[in-house]
Amino acid sequence: MADTAFLTAEWRDLVMLNFVVDPALLAPHVPAGTELDLFAGEAYVSLVGFMFLRTRLLGCPVPWHRDFEELNLRLYVRRRGRDDEPHVGPDGNKRGVAFLKEIVPRAAVAMVARRMYGERYEAWPMRHTKTAATAGAAGAVGYGVRVGGRWHELGLGYHGEPAALVPGSEAEFIAEHYWGYVAGPGRPTVEYRVEHPPWRVWSGVEPQIGLDVAALYGHEFAPALAAAPRSAFLAEGSAVTVYHGRRLA
Repeated sequence: MADTAFLTAEWRDLVMLNFVVDPALLAPHVPAGTELDLFAGEAYVSLVGFMFLRTRLLGCPVPWHRDFEELNLRLYVRRRGRDDEPHVGPDGNKRGVAFLKEIVPRAAVAMVARRMYGERYEAWPMRHTKTAATAGAAGAVGYGVRVGGRWHELGLGYHGEPAALVPGSEAEFIAEHYWGYVAGPGRPTVEYRVEHPPWRVWSGVEPQIGLDVAALYGHEFAPALAAAPRSAFLAEGSAVTVYHGRRLA
């Protein structure tokens, strides 16, 4: 089943705001069987807002659930791979992500993700905006979620044309992950594969963050996400395929 496609979609206009955090803050959230993946010796989390488009489950479109926003907070992990597995790096590791929380506006999507993968999904009202860049002005992409009676927002400006990721760069570390890992209390870690072509990115300008971090993600993350992000990118995105997961021993 692990090589069978579970979901196909397009992920587009990915706003990625990236923060350096104390590894000790993330240690309780690292799925069993994985370890933190560091860039230049530092641990990162990313706030990521993006569009889920043309979504199909098991090849079938679900009415009123094809196009929607997502906002997530993620960390970066790695696990030893085998030579016959895809996306195993020169160091023998598979680089992946684990999610602290994922928010979508569709309750059915959140329910399926929780039941099939154990992902930490919640459903709340969401909205998005996009202004195209022109020769004389920057564009902007923004996402919002309504929780606790208020809108929480993030956004990013961009200009020019997207560029291919530079091998070994921070942007490549943030954007190029093809494995997902999820675990919960008393449950084994589930590993699943995500396939997509390499993305092109814009270097972001003027990141905007209007989130109550404590309300959304807990008080322990508020200090880390109160500072300006270390970096900000807008990824063009692409078609993606998410494969059925498998439990790790």
